[in-house]
Amino acid sequence: MNVIGFAGWSGSGKTTLVEQVVALLSARGRVVSLIKHAHHRFDIDHEGKDSWRHRHAGCREVLISSGVRWSLMHELRGEDEMPLTALLDKLSPCDLVLVEGFKRARIPKIEVRRTEVTEPAFYPDDADIVAVATDIALPTPLPQLDINDPAAVADFIEAFFALPAAR
Repeated sequence: MNVIGFAGWSGSGKTTLVEQVVALLSARGRVVSLIKHAHHRFDIDHEGKDSWRHRHAGCREVLISSGVRWSLMHELRGEDEMPLTALLDKLSPCDLVLVEGFKRARIPKIEVRRTEVTEPAFYPDDADIVAVATDIALPTPLPQLDINDPAAVADFIEAFFALPAAR
């Protein structure tokens, strides 16, 4: 499984760039999956719905299925958060997995960096950073990709993994 992360501080444009790259890679015929780390509580369920009621009644897992999609919700109920490797094992086979967040994960990562971001860069101290998507020239020998050119980022990812021509 080809896995590459996008790391950057809040406000750097990670989500926007990932969304655009996913659309391009998918349009090229790639099967793309995504794992996004949330630093806060989140809920994809709605209060009062049957699945929400079952989870709150104590179910460890609730799987919802329809003719369009299925979704599995798993309540940790005090257990530790799953590591990225375990989450990757939950995915179906695909060409690429893009990971947003998990900035300390030992996977190749593209740092997303904008002029407005004042926090320190990751690339000087993180050997897993393989490129920087940015809007300014940076003092690094790493490949620098135009953050406003998602096609260049998609091209870099395909080349990085030496993917065969898309279907």
